[in-house]
Amino acid sequence: METGTRYEVDKQLLAEVFIDWKKAFDAHKPTQDSDRLAYVGFAAGLMLRGLLSHKPVKVTDKAKDADQTKPAHFWPEGYLYVVFCLNVRGLIIEQDFHGEQHLNDDINDIRTWWSFKENSAEDPSLSIAFLDLFAGDKPDWSFPGTFRSKNAREIAGRRVKEIIGTAQ
Repeated sequence: METGTRYEVDKQLLAEVFIDWKKAFDAHKPTQDSDRLAYVGFAAGLMLRGLLSHKPVKVTDKAKDADQTKPAHFWPEGYLYVVFCLNVRGLIIEQDFHGEQHLNDDINDIRTWWSFKENSAEDPSLSIAFLDLFAGDKPDWSFPGTFRSKNAREIAGRRVKEIIGTAQ
């Protein structure tokens, strides 16, 4: 989408984003092949977290008639980062897994973007959960910065239910 927004990229900060992303990617990389598809979304979220933390892009010019109720105009840098991460995520899902990404309508909801901007500023790992939300996946709001295999998530969910059941 053409928004009329112009950006400036700090190449040094962008390089730092990729270096930090690679370290985080390797630290969380799953050992089970069955987790590879889920890890694509998590890895894209790690990139978003890095972009939001380092802020390698600055807006240099906005359209005069920019509609602030549209996410692309409300938070141009955040929108640029999200679109980049979703595009890479979608390409990998399509090419490596022959699937497709189905974006959630929240991607266009300004209230969600207000929450996204505010919450990811307080806790950058929440950007991973918001990217999952935008991508149409189920976000992990409790521990968004930690990749857990599908089996681990199911076991943890059952264990929480057991603990709650015995506490009542």
